[in-house]
Amino acid sequence: MRHAGGLFTYELSTVTHIAGPLIVVERAAVAHLGEVVEVLAADGGVRAGQVLEVDDHRAVIEVFEGTRGLGLATTTVRLGQDVARLGVGRGLLGRILDGSGRPIDGGPPPMPEEFRDVNGLPINPAMRSYPSEYVETGISAIDGLNTLVRGQKLPIFSGFGLPAGELAARIATQARVVGTGEDFVVVFAAMGITQREASFFRRHFENSGRLDRTVLFVNRADDPPIERLLTPRLGLTVAEYLAFVHGLHVLVILTDITNYCEVLREVSTAREEIPGRRGYPGYMYTDLAGLFERAGRIRDRPGSVTQLIVLAMPDDDITHPIPDLVGYITEGQIVMSRELHRVGVDPPIDVLPSLSRLMNAGIGDGKTRGDHRQLSDQLYAFYSQGRDLRRLVAIIGEASLSDDDRRYLRFAEAFERRFLHQEHERSIEETLDVAWDVLAPFSDGELKRISPEVIERHRPR
Repeated sequence: MRHAGGLFTYELSTVTHIAGPLIVVERAAVAHLGEVVEVLAADGGVRAGQVLEVDDHRAVIEVFEGTRGLGLATTTVRLGQDVARLGVGRGLLGRILDGSGRPIDGGPPPMPEEFRDVNGLPINPAMRSYPSEYVETGISAIDGLNTLVRGQKLPIFSGFGLPAGELAARIATQARVVGTGEDFVVVFAAMGITQREASFFRRHFENSGRLDRTVLFVNRADDPPIERLLTPRLGLTVAEYLAFVHGLHVLVILTDITNYCEVLREVSTAREEIPGRRGYPGYMYTDLAGLFERAGRIRDRPGSVTQLIVLAMPDDDITHPIPDLVGYITEGQIVMSRELHRVGVDPPIDVLPSLSRLMNAGIGDGKTRGDHRQLSDQLYAFYSQGRDLRRLVAIIGEASLSDDDRRYLRFAEAFERRFLHQEHERSIEETLDVAWDVLAPFSDGELKRISPEVIERHRPR
């Protein structure tokens, strides 16, 4: 990341307040909202920052590396009068960068093709193309029941300790756009992850042979927290350039967005703003929408930006403000289950609360298969019935159930063990064939969500 002109034209030594990651500078009438600054400490160190607020002659600046060690009388701020920009280009593929865009893989600085504003530019709604191309992830619970399409933004709701990161990395190395033969280019932006997680992601992409088609931005838990506000913007800036200039299909994975929101709350508290729900700022919805709406397709351009957003739900609470707002902005959700994880189902995706709002646009004849929609509906109906019976058994015991009820219980078990659980990647044809296999104990007449024509055409005999 750099200042576009490379020159800082004003220096101010009028810092009057330091709180958390913020400093307040007086007599800053020349400051502009969003511009990038340099903060000079007494020891000669230089830290990057950005103007958050300008009020009369006072500016509030967030310091990306934090304010530890800064003093009121010994800190100088250099103003540059331009927004934060990132050098982008195909040369970033295969590189690993920190949360501020600096290389951490031992390689030389990337050679940029151009510099772009990290905040991006909104896509004209009239120029958006409706997402409709099926994306094969190799995961049956997603491909079969919550289908992802190119240009969609789909979050993964997880609990702390569940393998959401592993699922996202698995999708990143398997995802492809069916019918084009093209794999995705992956931009992976990690915020507040541990050293173990950072090592896992790096090894995963290296071992899969996909590192040369991946750009990794890594902000670790011991890196400056305020840097987490910048990391996803850098990743999305690279993704937009690769997609809409070079025409590539780009899959952006943002993990963990909960860590991002915690920093938003920290900055809001330091600015002494009136808090919203559970202390999060009232503008958190707008801030998140500014990130997620950078996904999509542009009419008459071949490239696309598809987002997978990983967030850990505090206390596994799906009504918490973070998953609640993310669910409003995005087009569905993939929900991970602690209960399924406990019994060894991998990936532990709970399909009942999961949803893909764009699924119907990406499935059917010519895209996946003609039986896809009806087969999905039938699986949902039987699995929901089996889950309801499990709760009933916990109260009255299995001995009170009818023979038909026991069949639905056995179906729920088979569905989890043979359809949801998978050790290897599956094509959509294999996924749908497994679905027919777990429905085998039921007669044609019992499959009420599937038409006789579809049964006759697709059901194995």
